[in-house]
Amino acid sequence: MRHVDFSPLYRSTVGFDRLLTMLDSLAQPDQTQSYPPYNIERTGETTYRITMAIAGFDETEISIEAREHALTVKGEKADEDSSENSEFLYRGIAKRAFERRFQLAEHVEVTGASLRNGLLHIDLVREIPEAMKPRKIAISNETGLKPKQIEANQA
Repeated sequence: MRHVDFSPLYRSTVGFDRLLTMLDSLAQPDQTQSYPPYNIERTGETTYRITMAIAGFDETEISIEAREHALTVKGEKADEDSSENSEFLYRGIAKRAFERRFQLAEHVEVTGASLRNGLLHIDLVREIPEAMKPRKIAISNETGLKPKQIEANQA
């Protein structure tokens, strides 16, 4: 895949550096991880939910951080003291640490998180400020007014 150099655009634009960085990261080879699996769903007109399958983790081993249009979920499994009498014949439950990052759009805020049955649910809401919402402008009707006189009266 060819690499695109966005440096000329950095010189001629102001405030679009985040967009250009995202475009540049899309051109990089795919380095996405597959653990833990997750779903992103729209639960309402302005509400969303991220659901992650993190079986074997509890609340104390997970940290969620929202910062500047990014949501980071980290999980680090505490060391378990395995008894000397047991040994694993097969280990299929992942206990590895993970870090998953999500890019959030502007005005998207995290409202809460819960852990039930091995699924971590993170609720999000998009709240657009009143100043940025479209507003309707009323059109006034001036039919009842007298026409404006442009020239002076003749004597």
